[in-house]
Amino acid sequence: MRKHTILGAVLAAVLAAGTLAGCGSGNTASSTAVSAADTASVVTTAESAASSASSTIPEATGADTTIVVGASPSPHAEILEQAKPLLEAKGWTLDVKEYSDYIQPNAALASGDLDANYFQHQPYLDEYNSENGTDLVGVATIHYEPFGIFPGKTKTLDDLKDGATVGVPNDATNEARALNLLAANGLIKLKDGADINATVKDIEDNPKNLKIQEIEAAQLPRSLQDLDIAVINGNYAIDAGLSPTKDALALEDAESLGAKTYGNIIAVRKDDENTEKTKALVAALESDTVRDYINKTYDGAVVPLF
Repeated sequence: MRKHTILGAVLAAVLAAGTLAGCGSGNTASSTAVSAADTASVVTTAESAASSASSTIPEATGADTTIVVGASPSPHAEILEQAKPLLEAKGWTLDVKEYSDYIQPNAALASGDLDANYFQHQPYLDEYNSENGTDLVGVATIHYEPFGIFPGKTKTLDDLKDGATVGVPNDATNEARALNLLAANGLIKLKDGADINATVKDIEDNPKNLKIQEIEAAQLPRSLQDLDIAVINGNYAIDAGLSPTKDALALEDAESLGAKTYGNIIAVRKDDENTEKTKALVAALESDTVRDYINKTYDGAVVPLF
């Protein structure tokens, strides 16, 4: 069945290519014809690529072949969908459970309801473990989502007035990241050494007397109408229909602290670091298929890190 799907997709692409060629080169048969040998070559190449993409994924064995993963809807669940066919080819079933907040996926993983989750960065996981006495671990870093400053009532950073209200995530690690982005754009100054542990108490200079309003990360896009600007996590921005590359007033630089620290990880329970399920999931997500999907789909709003 998988082979038929590949054949169908390739033949459709070949026919489409022929039609496009014909638009620019007259109506002669030779200008659009694709030989059977050429078609067979393309099919063989596609099948080879598909086989290569899943070659490092271990085969499913035993009775338990379902991998249950908790994820934020966008882009995490969307990215996981691209891994499904690769896992299916090796006998695995990927069951994606979507969560709209940052607490439940870790709680569900710790309790055993999930085999893994994919929604957070390592500093957030470290904080969660510390606060909840859990022992969850990151096993692979898949992608990075630039944080962005998005307009609310104020449409440009230059138009920010004295006393403007700025929304930031209310959890410690994401708030620090937001404050660093505000500092990078000259809106505040942080104390030396604050870095990824920065809090509002580390604001050393606030020339516009900005009012920092701490809001649950998932609620920030919905709160924009009540804020002058907000610093929003990439996945929540995308989920709300905001484009980090088109709508944001500023984004984290590729060399920023955020870019180097906040890659999104696959997390599992400590005892499951080296299970076949974990190895299969990581291999599928680190495939060329997933990398190409990320690069083609998100226009720089999501960046692969493998």
